[in-house]
Amino acid sequence: MASLPRIAPMLATPGRLPPAAADEQWAYEVKQDGQRAMAYLPGDGSLTLLARSGAVITPAYPDLAALGPALGGVAAVLDGEIIAPDEQGRGDFERLQSRMGLSGSPAKAARMAQRVPAHLVLFDAVFLRGRSLVPLPYSERRAALEELGLNGPRWSTPAVVVGHGEEALTMTREAGLEGLIAKRLTSVYEPGVRARTWIKIRHAHTVDVIVGGWVPGRGRLGGLPGALLVGERHPGGLRYAGSVGTGWSDAERTRLAELLRVAAADTCPFDETPPVTGARWVLPRLVGEVRYATRTKAGRLRHPSWHRLRPDLAPDDLAPGDPG
Repeated sequence: MASLPRIAPMLATPGRLPPAAADEQWAYEVKQDGQRAMAYLPGDGSLTLLARSGAVITPAYPDLAALGPALGGVAAVLDGEIIAPDEQGRGDFERLQSRMGLSGSPAKAARMAQRVPAHLVLFDAVFLRGRSLVPLPYSERRAALEELGLNGPRWSTPAVVVGHGEEALTMTREAGLEGLIAKRLTSVYEPGVRARTWIKIRHAHTVDVIVGGWVPGRGRLGGLPGALLVGERHPGGLRYAGSVGTGWSDAERTRLAELLRVAAADTCPFDETPPVTGARWVLPRLVGEVRYATRTKAGRLRHPSWHRLRPDLAPDDLAPGDPG
């Protein structure tokens, strides 16, 4: 990897489909439900995977190592998403969570690779054969990626659709997928930037939040979280965004209980202490994704439900007001 430039992933801005009049100027990709990864392939048969945070995650995914030899002597930096496919081939983030965070446990990572195989979905080439592709338009970078012919047992380069955005969005909804990523054909690659030339269109409102506290459940849920108190970063600190009390499986609730216990704190991390009876505070270091209907005028989430823990993100990864 030393011979390759380190390139931060470009990020998409949440939004809606481009106007119909501009439809043919955009390409549409399926939005994957996994862990973003930059793949560094120096051309010697090795592979290094970096998460969005910049952390090296290669040891957690030994089943992807064969991508290095598959590319042969071509040096490249490729952008993609690691998923754990379900029986229908759709990325299942809950399955993937069992693979994440195992970089320090190679033996366990190897065992989990047998039980829950990972798959790397490739969607961009940003460096190839000694040349940076960052200044090139998306259409040219995509053509360069497709010419590599990277379709194997643990990696693929799915097709994209140019134009026909409404049809593509309907297809993803009917297939039970998260949504689409729309990319302007002329867009250059902007490392580390949340750009408006890439738009993510989800079938539900979601937001990445930081857990700042919790309220114990009652009855059989005694000692387990009945609700999480979540917030969003802003330039001055952490703004309370609401209480989330639904959306967990029993296994997820138990896992959250342990993480909350380890992160216990004596003081409230929010700018203003929310008027919640029986609240217990935690260090603001857990990130989760929440679905919600709308927001109140004060910015609180209406009808929120827990979607997933985001162990691939740290609070510092979320820019103030970052919608995830």
